[in-house]
Amino acid sequence: MQSANLGAVRFLNLHEYQSSQIMSDSGVNVPFGIAAHSVDEAVAAAAKIGDEEVVIKSQILAGGRGLGTFTNGLQGGVHIIKTSEVKDYASKMLGGTLVTKQSGAAGKPVNTVLLAKKMQLAREFYFAILMDRTSQGPLIIACSEGGTSIEDLAESHPDKIIKVPVSLQEGLTDEKVKQVVDGLTVSGDKDAAADQIRALYNLFIDKDCTMVEVNPLAEDVDGNLIAADAKIGFDDNASFRQKDVFSQRDTTQEDSREVAASEFDLNYIGLDGNIGCMVNGAGLAMATMDIISLHGGSPANFLDVGGSATTAQIKAAFEIITSDASVKAILVNIFGGIMKCDIIAEGIIEASRSLELKVPVIVRLEGTNVERGKQLLADSGLALISADDLDDAAKKAVAAI
Repeated sequence: MQSANLGAVRFLNLHEYQSSQIMSDSGVNVPFGIAAHSVDEAVAAAAKIGDEEVVIKSQILAGGRGLGTFTNGLQGGVHIIKTSEVKDYASKMLGGTLVTKQSGAAGKPVNTVLLAKKMQLAREFYFAILMDRTSQGPLIIACSEGGTSIEDLAESHPDKIIKVPVSLQEGLTDEKVKQVVDGLTVSGDKDAAADQIRALYNLFIDKDCTMVEVNPLAEDVDGNLIAADAKIGFDDNASFRQKDVFSQRDTTQEDSREVAASEFDLNYIGLDGNIGCMVNGAGLAMATMDIISLHGGSPANFLDVGGSATTAQIKAAFEIITSDASVKAILVNIFGGIMKCDIIAEGIIEASRSLELKVPVIVRLEGTNVERGKQLLADSGLALISADDLDDAAKKAVAAI
């Protein structure tokens, strides 16, 4: 069972060019660059940079771009090229689809390229900050080797990776900063390097980030640290106070079904099976998928309608599930606590009638107003398959395919 899209569902991700601007505003050193959305804009950007060579970078929300492959055959999503070659490369990259280790087999569309000034980099490091469950706070991960995937670094140089937990109560102390700077083996001005580490940490806290990844965090010939490539994730719960950040969301990089689900406050993740699932509660949803798999089936999605879904949300959930052509049956598993079974039943009935569902729908209801819900379904005249419990529902879903 695999996710059809490993992009951000819970957290907002931004493109490199967007992240670079936010980092620059926060006092982090970044290369000069100009985003381009068309070939003409790319040519103009290269001319503005004014150098004989420039760096052209595909902008997608997935790592491993440099080693990726376009579906049109172009190798690599990041190139150092002559300014005279920008038109040719931009033509092949813009509008193309880039497949990387982290994009999934379908790849990601390239709608923007970043033209950046070629830097004279002496060394490359890896740097990241993320939230850590174990230490219950920010965790800084740094490595004196960088410029490639952290997975490869962890395999080839595990001894060079350091992890520095930061207490939210104490903040980033001078001692922690020194530990990071020493771990990176910075050769230039260590005080200036420390300032860059503090700026990155302050960005992480001030912008409600879930992750700040800089790969590479590079050192130029003068020993200055530069965030040569960056990826930042933001907590969706902070959208109300980070409106300027969340307005930059690029939904073209996300599964269209997940985008539609978020508009109705539904939690949806597409999978590669053929039994659609609509459940209330993440734990129950996971259990439902497990039992489907136990009986030889394969779930097509994770969909949690939450504890207070309306009839409109239930209808939207069905629309999202049935938009997946691989879905051959739908299993509805509701344990009514806050969520009332009769509301679910009304949503099922309305969706079945308005959408003219062509696939079997198996319904298991239990909890608040369950008898009322079952009666509504029975009186609907629709060919719905009732189940007594979750095990029975899973068996009937698998058998219905």
